[in-house]
Amino acid sequence: MKNPEYFRGKSITVVGLARSGLACANLLHDAGARVSVTDSRNDRSTRANSGLLRPSGIKVELGRHTPGFIRGRDLVVISPGVEQTALPVVWAAKEGIGVISEVEAAWLLCPAAVIAVTGSSGKTTVTTLIGQVLKAAKKRAFVCGNIGNPFSGEVKKLKASDYVVLEISSFQLENIRSFKPRIAVITNVSRNHLDRYPGMREYIDAKRRISLNQDSGDYLILNSLDKESERIARATAASVRFFQPSAGLNPNQAAVLKVAEITGISRRTCLGVFKDFKGLEHRMEEAACIKGVKFINDSKATTVESAVWALENTSSPVILIAGGKDKGGDYRKLLGPARGKVKEVILIGQARKKIGRALRPSLAVSESDTLEEAVDRAFSKAAPGDCVILSPMCSSFDMFSDYEHRGRVFKNEVLKLSKCKGK
Repeated sequence: MKNPEYFRGKSITVVGLARSGLACANLLHDAGARVSVTDSRNDRSTRANSGLLRPSGIKVELGRHTPGFIRGRDLVVISPGVEQTALPVVWAAKEGIGVISEVEAAWLLCPAAVIAVTGSSGKTTVTTLIGQVLKAAKKRAFVCGNIGNPFSGEVKKLKASDYVVLEISSFQLENIRSFKPRIAVITNVSRNHLDRYPGMREYIDAKRRISLNQDSGDYLILNSLDKESERIARATAASVRFFQPSAGLNPNQAAVLKVAEITGISRRTCLGVFKDFKGLEHRMEEAACIKGVKFINDSKATTVESAVWALENTSSPVILIAGGKDKGGDYRKLLGPARGKVKEVILIGQARKKIGRALRPSLAVSESDTLEEAVDRAFSKAAPGDCVILSPMCSSFDMFSDYEHRGRVFKNEVLKLSKCKGK
Protein backbone atom coordinates (compact mmCIF):
# COMPACT_ATOMS: atom_id res chain seq x y z
CA MET A 1 0.00 0.00 0.00
CA LYS A 2 1.02 3.62 -0.54
CA ASN A 3 1.43 5.78 2.60
CA PRO A 4 1.28 2.78 4.99
CA GLU A 5 1.77 5.06 8.00
CA TYR A 6 -1.03 7.49 7.18
CA PHE A 7 -3.84 5.94 9.23
CA ARG A 8 -1.75 4.07 11.80
CA GLY A 9 -2.84 4.84 15.34
CA LYS A 10 -5.68 7.14 14.29
CA SER A 11 -9.16 6.77 15.81
CA ILE A 12 -11.64 6.59 12.91
CA THR A 13 -15.38 6.06 12.63
CA VAL A 14 -16.81 4.66 9.41
CA VAL A 15 -20.43 5.68 8.79
CA GLY A 16 -22.41 3.07 6.90
CA LEU A 17 -22.03 -0.71 6.82
CA ALA A 18 -23.00 -1.63 3.27
CA ARG A 19 -20.37 -2.97 0.86
CA SER A 20 -18.11 0.08 0.78
CA GLY A 21 -18.34 0.73 4.53
CA LEU A 22 -17.44 -2.88 5.31
CA ALA A 23 -14.47 -2.87 2.93
CA CYS A 24 -13.26 0.50 4.19
CA ALA A 25 -13.49 -0.45 7.87
CA ASN A 26 -11.45 -3.61 7.29
CA LEU A 27 -8.88 -1.75 5.18
CA LEU A 28 -8.39 0.94 7.82
CA HIS A 29 -8.14 -1.69 10.55
CA ASP A 30 -5.44 -3.50 8.56
CA ALA A 31 -3.65 -0.15 8.09
CA GLY A 32 -3.35 0.17 11.86
CA ALA A 33 -6.28 2.49 12.68
CA ARG A 34 -8.60 2.10 15.66
CA VAL A 35 -11.91 1.66 13.85
CA SER A 36 -15.56 2.04 14.86
CA VAL A 37 -18.59 1.62 12.59
CA THR A 38 -22.06 3.15 12.92
CA ASP A 39 -25.14 2.50 10.77
CA SER A 40 -28.69 3.76 11.35
CA ARG A 41 -30.05 0.50 9.92
CA ASN A 42 -30.29 -2.77 11.78
CA ASP A 43 -31.41 -5.28 9.18
CA ARG A 44 -30.32 -8.62 7.82
CA SER A 45 -27.74 -7.03 5.52
CA THR A 46 -26.04 -4.85 8.13
CA ARG A 47 -26.03 -7.65 10.69
CA ALA A 48 -24.45 -9.98 8.13
CA ASN A 49 -21.80 -7.39 7.28
CA SER A 50 -21.02 -6.75 10.94
CA GLY A 51 -20.06 -10.42 11.14
CA LEU A 52 -17.55 -9.87 8.31
CA LEU A 53 -15.64 -7.12 10.10
CA ARG A 54 -12.16 -7.94 11.37
CA PRO A 55 -12.72 -9.88 14.60
CA SER A 56 -10.46 -7.77 16.80
CA GLY A 57 -11.04 -4.21 17.83
CA ILE A 58 -13.80 -2.86 15.55
CA LYS A 59 -16.70 -1.45 17.58
CA VAL A 60 -20.12 -1.49 15.93
CA GLU A 61 -23.48 0.17 16.57
CA LEU A 62 -26.52 -0.66 14.46
CA GLY A 63 -29.99 0.85 14.34
CA ARG A 64 -28.91 4.27 15.56
CA HIS A 65 -26.17 6.89 15.59
CA THR A 66 -24.85 8.15 18.92
CA PRO A 67 -22.46 11.07 19.59
CA GLY A 68 -20.12 8.74 21.46
CA PHE A 69 -19.16 7.08 18.19
CA ILE A 70 -18.03 10.46 16.80
CA ARG A 71 -16.68 12.38 19.78
CA GLY A 72 -12.91 12.25 20.14
CA ARG A 73 -12.25 10.70 16.73
CA ASP A 74 -9.43 11.83 14.48
CA LEU A 75 -11.44 11.25 11.34
CA VAL A 76 -14.89 10.23 10.07
CA VAL A 77 -15.22 8.29 6.81
CA ILE A 78 -18.64 8.21 5.14
CA SER A 79 -20.14 5.76 2.67
CA PRO A 80 -21.67 7.00 -0.63
CA GLY A 81 -25.29 7.01 0.57
CA VAL A 82 -24.60 9.14 3.66
CA GLU A 83 -25.84 12.71 3.20
CA GLN A 84 -24.19 15.85 4.52
CA THR A 85 -27.17 16.35 6.85
CA ALA A 86 -26.70 12.95 8.54
CA LEU A 87 -26.17 13.20 12.30
CA PRO A 88 -22.60 11.79 12.33
CA VAL A 89 -21.55 14.40 9.73
CA VAL A 90 -23.23 17.20 11.71
CA TRP A 91 -21.64 16.06 14.97
CA ALA A 92 -18.22 15.76 13.33
CA ALA A 93 -18.48 19.34 12.06
CA LYS A 94 -19.35 20.60 15.56
CA GLU A 95 -16.38 18.74 17.00
CA GLY A 96 -14.03 20.00 14.28
CA ILE A 97 -13.40 16.46 13.05
CA GLY A 98 -12.52 15.94 9.39
CA VAL A 99 -14.97 14.03 7.18
CA ILE A 100 -13.80 12.19 4.07
CA SER A 101 -15.39 9.74 1.64
CA GLU A 102 -14.53 6.05 1.35
CA VAL A 103 -12.98 6.86 -2.03
CA GLU A 104 -10.62 9.39 -0.42
CA ALA A 105 -9.58 6.88 2.24
CA ALA A 106 -8.81 4.24 -0.40
CA TRP A 107 -6.99 6.76 -2.59
CA LEU A 108 -4.61 7.68 0.24
CA LEU A 109 -3.42 4.06 0.33
CA CYS A 110 -3.60 3.28 -3.40
CA PRO A 111 -0.28 2.83 -5.27
CA ALA A 112 -1.85 2.37 -8.72
CA ALA A 113 -2.83 4.84 -11.45
CA VAL A 114 -6.52 5.75 -11.18
CA ILE A 115 -8.88 6.31 -14.10
CA ALA A 116 -12.08 7.76 -12.61
CA VAL A 117 -15.40 7.99 -14.45
CA THR A 118 -18.44 10.03 -13.44
CA GLY A 119 -21.48 11.48 -15.23
CA SER A 120 -25.26 11.51 -15.18
CA SER A 121 -25.50 8.47 -17.44
CA GLY A 122 -23.23 6.06 -19.27
CA LYS A 123 -20.58 5.85 -16.56
CA THR A 124 -21.07 2.15 -15.79
CA THR A 125 -20.70 1.20 -19.45
CA VAL A 126 -17.68 3.47 -19.92
CA THR A 127 -16.02 2.13 -16.77
CA THR A 128 -16.62 -1.47 -17.86
CA LEU A 129 -15.30 -0.87 -21.38
CA ILE A 130 -12.15 0.90 -20.15
CA GLY A 131 -11.42 -2.07 -17.92
CA GLN A 132 -11.92 -4.51 -20.79
CA VAL A 133 -9.74 -2.45 -23.14
CA LEU A 134 -6.90 -2.31 -20.59
CA LYS A 135 -7.10 -6.06 -20.06
CA ALA A 136 -7.17 -6.69 -23.82
CA ALA A 137 -3.94 -4.66 -24.01
CA LYS A 138 -2.41 -7.00 -21.38
CA LYS A 139 -2.49 -4.40 -18.60
CA ARG A 140 -3.56 -5.35 -15.06
CA ALA A 141 -6.76 -3.44 -14.32
CA PHE A 142 -9.15 -3.46 -11.36
CA VAL A 143 -12.68 -2.21 -12.09
CA CYS A 144 -14.40 -1.03 -8.93
CA GLY A 145 -16.31 1.75 -7.17
CA ASN A 146 -20.04 1.99 -7.80
CA ILE A 147 -19.62 -0.95 -10.15
CA GLY A 148 -18.71 -4.27 -8.53
CA ASN A 149 -16.27 -4.23 -5.64
CA PRO A 150 -15.64 -1.12 -3.52
CA PHE A 151 -12.36 0.71 -4.12
CA SER A 152 -11.33 -0.03 -0.51
CA GLY A 153 -11.71 -3.73 -1.12
CA GLU A 154 -9.09 -3.73 -3.91
CA VAL A 155 -6.33 -1.56 -2.45
CA LYS A 156 -4.28 -4.32 -0.80
CA LYS A 157 -4.08 -6.20 -4.14
CA LEU A 158 -2.66 -3.25 -6.09
CA LYS A 159 0.82 -2.59 -7.44
CA ALA A 160 2.24 0.65 -8.79
CA SER A 161 2.09 -0.71 -12.36
CA ASP A 162 -1.65 -1.48 -12.13
CA TYR A 163 -4.69 0.54 -13.18
CA VAL A 164 -7.78 1.20 -11.10
CA VAL A 165 -10.85 2.00 -13.19
CA LEU A 166 -13.24 3.65 -10.78
CA GLU A 167 -16.89 4.50 -11.28
CA ILE A 168 -17.55 7.40 -8.95
CA SER A 169 -20.71 9.31 -8.05
CA SER A 170 -21.21 12.95 -7.17
CA PHE A 171 -21.97 11.80 -3.61
CA GLN A 172 -18.50 10.26 -3.29
CA LEU A 173 -16.87 13.38 -4.72
CA GLU A 174 -18.44 15.67 -2.10
CA ASN A 175 -15.92 14.63 0.55
CA ILE A 176 -12.64 14.23 -1.30
CA ARG A 177 -9.57 16.21 -0.24
CA SER A 178 -6.55 14.97 -2.18
CA PHE A 179 -8.14 12.45 -4.59
CA LYS A 180 -6.31 12.92 -7.89
CA PRO A 181 -7.02 10.57 -10.79
CA ARG A 182 -4.46 10.30 -13.56
CA ILE A 183 -7.37 10.36 -16.02
CA ALA A 184 -10.86 11.65 -15.20
CA VAL A 185 -13.90 11.21 -17.45
CA ILE A 186 -17.20 13.10 -17.21
CA THR A 187 -19.55 11.31 -19.59
CA ASN A 188 -22.26 14.01 -19.52
CA VAL A 189 -24.21 16.18 -17.10
CA SER A 190 -28.03 16.33 -17.08
CA ARG A 191 -30.77 16.87 -14.51
CA ASN A 192 -30.16 14.31 -11.77
CA HIS A 193 -30.10 13.95 -7.98
CA LEU A 194 -32.03 17.16 -7.45
CA ASP A 195 -33.54 15.41 -4.45
CA ARG A 196 -30.09 15.85 -2.87
CA TYR A 197 -28.82 19.11 -4.38
CA PRO A 198 -30.54 22.53 -4.23
CA GLY A 199 -30.17 22.99 -7.97
CA MET A 200 -28.26 22.05 -11.11
CA ARG A 201 -25.33 24.35 -10.34
CA GLU A 202 -24.62 22.52 -7.08
CA TYR A 203 -24.95 19.14 -8.78
CA ILE A 204 -22.56 20.15 -11.59
CA ASP A 205 -20.09 21.56 -9.07
CA ALA A 206 -20.09 18.22 -7.25
CA LYS A 207 -19.39 16.38 -10.52
CA ARG A 208 -16.50 18.61 -11.53
CA ARG A 209 -14.74 17.95 -8.22
CA ILE A 210 -13.39 14.85 -9.98
CA SER A 211 -10.79 17.23 -11.42
CA LEU A 212 -10.30 19.29 -8.23
CA ASN A 213 -6.70 18.21 -7.58
CA GLN A 214 -5.58 17.39 -11.11
CA ASP A 215 -2.64 19.28 -12.62
CA SER A 216 -1.16 19.65 -16.08
CA GLY A 217 0.24 16.14 -15.97
CA ASP A 218 -3.27 14.67 -15.63
CA TYR A 219 -6.12 14.40 -18.14
CA LEU A 220 -9.78 15.38 -18.04
CA ILE A 221 -11.98 13.89 -20.76
CA LEU A 222 -15.22 15.74 -21.53
CA ASN A 223 -18.20 15.37 -23.85
CA SER A 224 -17.94 18.03 -26.57
CA LEU A 225 -21.73 17.93 -27.07
CA ASP A 226 -22.45 18.69 -23.41
CA LYS A 227 -23.19 22.37 -22.81
CA GLU A 228 -21.39 22.35 -19.44
CA SER A 229 -18.12 21.00 -20.82
CA GLU A 230 -16.61 24.35 -21.79
CA ARG A 231 -17.18 25.79 -18.31
CA ILE A 232 -15.71 22.69 -16.68
CA ALA A 233 -12.72 22.80 -19.04
CA ARG A 234 -11.96 26.43 -18.15
CA ALA A 235 -11.91 25.62 -14.44
CA THR A 236 -9.42 22.74 -14.49
CA ALA A 237 -5.63 22.65 -14.48
CA ALA A 238 -5.67 19.27 -16.22
CA SER A 239 -4.99 18.67 -19.89
CA VAL A 240 -8.47 18.50 -21.47
CA ARG A 241 -9.51 16.10 -24.21
CA PHE A 242 -12.99 16.21 -25.80
CA PHE A 243 -14.89 13.27 -27.25
CA GLN A 244 -17.96 13.06 -29.45
CA PRO A 245 -19.83 10.26 -31.21
CA SER A 246 -19.01 9.60 -34.84
CA ALA A 247 -19.98 7.16 -37.55
CA GLY A 248 -20.04 3.73 -35.97
CA LEU A 249 -19.15 4.96 -32.47
CA ASN A 250 -21.59 5.90 -29.72
CA PRO A 251 -20.64 8.46 -27.02
CA ASN A 252 -19.54 5.79 -24.54
CA GLN A 253 -17.19 4.21 -27.07
CA ALA A 254 -15.84 7.62 -28.10
CA ALA A 255 -14.97 8.40 -24.46
CA VAL A 256 -13.17 5.05 -24.10
CA LEU A 257 -11.13 5.75 -27.23
CA LYS A 258 -9.81 8.96 -25.67
CA VAL A 259 -8.69 7.03 -22.59
CA ALA A 260 -7.02 4.48 -24.86
CA GLU A 261 -5.12 7.18 -26.73
CA ILE A 262 -3.71 8.53 -23.47
CA THR A 263 -2.69 5.09 -22.21
CA GLY A 264 -1.11 4.08 -25.52
CA ILE A 265 -3.68 1.45 -26.53
CA SER A 266 -4.51 1.06 -30.20
CA ARG A 267 -7.84 1.87 -31.79
CA ARG A 268 -7.85 -1.65 -33.22
CA THR A 269 -7.78 -3.14 -29.72
CA CYS A 270 -10.69 -0.92 -28.69
CA LEU A 271 -12.80 -1.80 -31.70
CA GLY A 272 -12.29 -5.49 -30.98
CA VAL A 273 -13.53 -5.01 -27.42
CA PHE A 274 -16.53 -2.98 -28.62
CA LYS A 275 -17.48 -5.68 -31.11
CA ASP A 276 -17.44 -8.42 -28.46
CA PHE A 277 -19.15 -6.39 -25.73
CA LYS A 278 -22.44 -8.02 -24.80
CA GLY A 279 -23.81 -5.19 -22.69
CA LEU A 280 -24.44 -4.93 -18.96
CA GLU A 281 -26.90 -6.61 -16.66
CA HIS A 282 -29.84 -4.26 -15.93
CA ARG A 283 -29.08 -2.08 -18.99
CA MET A 284 -31.40 -2.93 -21.91
CA GLU A 285 -31.05 -6.58 -20.92
CA GLU A 286 -33.53 -8.95 -22.57
CA ALA A 287 -35.17 -10.93 -19.77
CA ALA A 288 -37.51 -13.13 -21.84
CA CYS A 289 -39.86 -13.29 -24.80
CA ILE A 290 -43.31 -14.59 -23.83
CA LYS A 291 -45.83 -15.27 -26.58
CA GLY A 292 -44.13 -12.74 -28.85
CA VAL A 293 -43.77 -10.03 -26.15
CA LYS A 294 -40.20 -9.04 -25.25
CA PHE A 295 -39.38 -8.04 -21.67
CA ILE A 296 -36.40 -5.69 -21.26
CA ASN A 297 -34.70 -5.02 -17.92
CA ASP A 298 -33.37 -1.45 -17.99
CA SER A 299 -33.36 -0.94 -14.21
CA LYS A 300 -30.03 0.93 -14.45
CA ALA A 301 -31.90 3.76 -16.22
CA THR A 302 -32.29 6.07 -13.24
CA THR A 303 -32.53 9.29 -15.27
CA VAL A 304 -35.08 10.57 -17.78
CA GLU A 305 -32.33 10.80 -20.39
CA SER A 306 -31.57 7.08 -19.99
CA ALA A 307 -35.22 6.18 -20.53
CA VAL A 308 -35.33 8.44 -23.61
CA TRP A 309 -32.29 6.59 -24.97
CA ALA A 310 -34.06 3.27 -24.37
CA LEU A 311 -37.11 4.41 -26.33
CA GLU A 312 -35.05 5.85 -29.16
CA ASN A 313 -33.22 2.55 -29.50
CA THR A 314 -36.36 0.39 -29.54
CA SER A 315 -38.28 -0.06 -32.78
CA SER A 316 -41.24 -2.02 -31.36
CA PRO A 317 -44.35 -0.58 -29.68
CA VAL A 318 -43.60 -0.20 -25.96
CA ILE A 319 -45.33 -0.71 -22.64
CA LEU A 320 -43.14 1.30 -20.27
CA ILE A 321 -42.82 0.55 -16.55
CA ALA A 322 -41.34 3.54 -14.72
CA GLY A 323 -41.18 5.24 -11.35
CA GLY A 324 -39.40 5.03 -8.02
CA LYS A 325 -37.79 7.67 -5.81
CA ASP A 326 -37.82 11.06 -7.53
CA LYS A 327 -34.43 12.62 -8.33
CA GLY A 328 -35.75 15.89 -9.73
CA GLY A 329 -35.80 14.87 -13.39
CA ASP A 330 -37.88 16.64 -16.03
CA TYR A 331 -40.25 13.84 -17.04
CA ARG A 332 -41.75 15.92 -19.84
CA LYS A 333 -38.62 15.11 -21.88
CA LEU A 334 -40.13 11.66 -22.38
CA LEU A 335 -43.12 12.98 -24.30
CA GLY A 336 -41.45 13.49 -27.68
CA PRO A 337 -39.71 10.10 -27.93
CA ALA A 338 -42.78 8.33 -26.46
CA ARG A 339 -45.32 9.82 -28.86
CA GLY A 340 -46.54 7.16 -31.29
CA LYS A 341 -44.35 4.48 -29.70
CA VAL A 342 -45.45 4.04 -26.06
CA LYS A 343 -48.86 2.38 -25.78
CA GLU A 344 -49.07 2.82 -22.01
CA VAL A 345 -46.90 3.96 -19.11
CA ILE A 346 -47.34 1.96 -15.90
CA LEU A 347 -46.06 3.88 -12.89
CA ILE A 348 -44.85 2.59 -9.53
CA GLY A 349 -43.20 4.08 -6.46
CA GLN A 350 -43.11 7.42 -4.69
CA ALA A 351 -42.76 9.50 -7.87
CA ARG A 352 -45.72 8.00 -9.72
CA LYS A 353 -48.08 10.94 -9.10
CA LYS A 354 -45.50 13.48 -10.20
CA ILE A 355 -44.60 11.51 -13.34
CA GLY A 356 -48.27 11.00 -14.13
CA ARG A 357 -48.93 14.75 -14.02
CA ALA A 358 -46.06 15.34 -16.44
CA LEU A 359 -47.18 12.70 -18.95
CA ARG A 360 -50.97 13.01 -18.95
CA PRO A 361 -52.95 13.60 -21.14
CA SER A 362 -50.40 13.06 -23.91
CA LEU A 363 -49.82 9.43 -22.93
CA ALA A 364 -51.97 6.66 -21.51
CA VAL A 365 -50.90 6.32 -17.87
CA SER A 366 -51.85 3.83 -15.16
CA GLU A 367 -50.49 3.02 -11.70
CA SER A 368 -49.53 -0.17 -9.89
CA ASP A 369 -48.70 -0.66 -6.21
CA THR A 370 -45.86 -3.10 -6.85
CA LEU A 371 -43.42 -3.99 -9.60
CA GLU A 372 -44.88 -7.49 -9.71
CA GLU A 373 -48.35 -6.05 -10.34
CA ALA A 374 -46.93 -3.75 -13.03
CA VAL A 375 -45.36 -6.68 -14.90
CA ASP A 376 -48.67 -8.56 -14.90
CA ARG A 377 -50.56 -5.49 -16.14
CA ALA A 378 -47.97 -4.82 -18.84
CA PHE A 379 -48.33 -8.36 -20.21
CA SER A 380 -52.12 -8.08 -20.22
CA LYS A 381 -51.88 -4.87 -22.29
CA ALA A 382 -49.18 -6.08 -24.70
CA ALA A 383 -49.67 -7.75 -28.08
CA PRO A 384 -47.24 -9.99 -29.96
CA GLY A 385 -44.45 -7.82 -31.31
CA ASP A 386 -44.64 -5.37 -28.40
CA CYS A 387 -41.85 -4.69 -25.91
CA VAL A 388 -42.28 -4.27 -22.15
CA ILE A 389 -39.43 -2.13 -20.81
CA LEU A 390 -38.60 -1.44 -17.17
CA SER A 391 -36.82 1.93 -17.51
CA PRO A 392 -37.63 3.68 -14.23
CA MET A 393 -36.19 7.25 -14.62
CA CYS A 394 -35.85 7.23 -10.81
CA SER A 395 -33.71 5.74 -8.09
CA SER A 396 -34.82 2.51 -6.47
CA PHE A 397 -34.55 3.36 -2.79
CA ASP A 398 -38.25 3.78 -2.07
CA MET A 399 -38.99 0.10 -2.76
CA PHE A 400 -35.65 -1.69 -3.27
CA SER A 401 -32.13 -1.76 -1.85
CA ASP A 402 -30.63 -0.65 -5.19
CA TYR A 403 -31.23 -0.78 -8.95
CA GLU A 404 -29.79 -4.31 -9.07
CA HIS A 405 -32.38 -5.53 -6.56
CA ARG A 406 -35.11 -3.85 -8.62
CA GLY A 407 -33.83 -5.50 -11.80
CA ARG A 408 -33.69 -8.93 -10.17
CA VAL A 409 -37.27 -8.60 -8.93
CA PHE A 410 -38.37 -7.66 -12.46
CA LYS A 411 -36.56 -10.63 -13.99
CA ASN A 412 -37.91 -13.03 -11.37
CA GLU A 413 -41.46 -11.87 -12.04
CA VAL A 414 -40.96 -12.24 -15.78
CA LEU A 415 -39.59 -15.75 -15.20
CA LYS A 416 -42.68 -16.66 -13.18
CA LEU A 417 -44.87 -15.23 -15.93
CA SER A 418 -42.99 -17.27 -18.52
CA LYS A 419 -43.51 -20.49 -16.59
CA CYS A 420 -47.21 -19.69 -16.18
CA LYS A 421 -47.94 -18.49 -19.72
CA GLY A 422 -45.38 -20.52 -21.60
CA LYS A 423 -43.16 -19.30 -24.45
